[in-house]
Amino acid sequence: MSILIGRVTVASPELAEFLLAHHADMSGTAPTESQHALPLDGLLVPGVRLFTAREGDDLVATGALATIDGSHEELKSMRTDPQRRGRGLGAMMLAALLDDASERGIRRVSLETGSADFFRPARALYARAGFVECAPFGRYAVDPHSTFMTVALAPASDGASRARYAIMDG
Repeated sequence: MSILIGRVTVASPELAEFLLAHHADMSGTAPTESQHALPLDGLLVPGVRLFTAREGDDLVATGALATIDGSHEELKSMRTDPQRRGRGLGAMMLAALLDDASERGIRRVSLETGSADFFRPARALYARAGFVECAPFGRYAVDPHSTFMTVALAPASDGASRARYAIMDG
């Protein structure tokens, strides 16, 4: 079955449940003041582009990009359905988000993720995509519970990486 990645602009109960599970997964990995995941209403505001990946009718992954400035965005709310991990869905979502950013003229994408072992697979995914550790950015401060990473983006090309997925805007 193919994966369709689309931009979301309206909340749904299914999406709310998926993101609540994301927050529950991370509960206990760091003190509250070191947890930076946005709630659903924080992902549906101007300056944030929220995407979902669907396999048929099933919501299988999420990811978002939040504006830092005109050429720099932050990766937010990356999550793959735990029952579907290991199938490349996270890499597919990440590629779609980076393509979206590049096509809109964004030149840098940064992220904050946890430093606990729970987040090791996420950090490895980001490193495989070219992200490198960096200093805190935007509103973040040095925090032993956080790892900061960034990647410079090249201008959009011929869309070759989009061949692995379909992206629907709307």
